[in-house]
Amino acid sequence: MKFIILFEDSPDADPDIRSSHMAKHLDFLERNSAKIEAAGPLSDGAGQGRDGLWIVDAASEDEVEKLVLEDPFWPTGLRKSYSIIKWKQVYLDGARLIHPV
Repeated sequence: MKFIILFEDSPDADPDIRSSHMAKHLDFLERNSAKIEAAGPLSDGAGQGRDGLWIVDAASEDEVEKLVLEDPFWPTGLRKSYSIIKWKQVYLDGARLIHPV
């Protein structure tokens, strides 16, 4: 089952938190690449990085939440909150994944 995870960064977080923990975060993503298919920061209108997004393939929302809480970014105070949203992918690499009648 696919999920989109939207992260909201804390406006009070130290501006250097992301860069100082990035190597551990990327190591975590690589170790969990069987489930975390894509990840990256979002940008505001001025092009400044903020918040984040993951695309995850997991058996349950509980499994996704476990990944979120194991991410090295989580305990740093960078993240204010997260939302886990079920997602049905219907299109990939130029091809339909469903065939409605």
